[in-house]
Amino acid sequence: MKKVTLLIPVYNEEAMLPALYQRLIELINRNDTYEWEILFINDGSSDQTLDVIRQLRQTDNRVNFVNLSRNFGKEIAMLAGFDYTTGDCCVIMDADLQDPPELVDRMLQYWEEGYDDIYAKRRSRGEESWLRRRLSLAFYKILQNMSRIDILPNVGDFRLLDRRCVLTLRRLREQERYTKGLFCWIGYQKKSIEFDRGDRLAGHSSWSFFKLLNLAIEGITSSSTAPLRIATVCGILCSISSFIYAIYFLIKTIIYGDQAAGFPTLIVVILFLGGIQLFSLGVIGEYIGRIFKETKRRPAYIASDYNEKKLGYDE
Repeated sequence: MKKVTLLIPVYNEEAMLPALYQRLIELINRNDTYEWEILFINDGSSDQTLDVIRQLRQTDNRVNFVNLSRNFGKEIAMLAGFDYTTGDCCVIMDADLQDPPELVDRMLQYWEEGYDDIYAKRRSRGEESWLRRRLSLAFYKILQNMSRIDILPNVGDFRLLDRRCVLTLRRLREQERYTKGLFCWIGYQKKSIEFDRGDRLAGHSSWSFFKLLNLAIEGITSSSTAPLRIATVCGILCSISSFIYAIYFLIKTIIYGDQAAGFPTLIVVILFLGGIQLFSLGVIGEYIGRIFKETKRRPAYIASDYNEKKLGYDE
C-alpha cells in the first residue's frame, strides 16, 4: 500500500485540532486503499496544542508529531515536516480548515495519474478583508515581475507533493525560506485544482500585518536580486539628473551671471538624494543580513521531541 503523509504545522491551534482530526479521519476512511500518517509539527505553541496532539496519538497510532524547541515560524516548521515525513507523498495543509481536506481526494487522483506537485489555487480568499486581498494580489504581481521563475499567484502551501519533491526540498537548507517560491523553483510536473477558501472555524490567525509584510520581503529577496538592480538604476538616474542640473546652472550662470541658489531647492535636492542613498543601503542591508545568517551555518530548527522520544542535537 502506498503511504500518504498529512503534514500539518500548528501554532496555538488547540481549539481547532478536534474538528480538524474528525475531518481527517473522514478523509482517511474514504481512501482506505492507502496507508496514512498524520504528522503534526508543533511550532513552539504556548497553549495546550501539544497536549491535545499527545491525546490524539494515544488513541490513534497514525498520529505522529514533532515538537520544535521554540517558535521557528511556519516556513521552518514545514522544513522539519519534510525531514520527518515517511509517506510516498506528502499533503501540506493548515490546521484552521480554511483549506478543505476533501480536496485531497482529487489530489490523490492526479497523483496516481503521474503528477508530482498538485497545488490548490484559490478562487476566493475566505474571510480576508478587501485591503489584505488587494495587497496580496499586488505582492504576487510584483514578485512575478521581479523573479526569473514563474511564481504562482493565489496559491498557498496547500498541495500534494510526490516523495521525490520532498527529498529535493530537504536538500534546500537556507535559513531565510520562502517555501512557495521553492515549490516553483524545483519544477517537476505540476497540476492545479481551484477551490473556494473557507473561513476559520475557531481561534485566531497568528499572521498579523507585519508578519505578512515580513513574509513578502522574504519572498522578494529570496526569489530575486531585482531590488539590488532597482537601487543601482535609481543611483544612475540620480547621477544623470544631478549632472544635467549642474549643466543647467552652469549655462544659466554664464548667461545671466551668478545668482544665489534657492534654499528650498537645495533642501529638496539634499533630501531626495539622501532618501535614495538610504533606500539603496536598506536594500543592500537586507541581502547582507541574509548572507550573515547563512554563513553562521546554524541548523534551521531544533526538534525537542519526536512523538514521546526526546531528541538530542545530533538526532
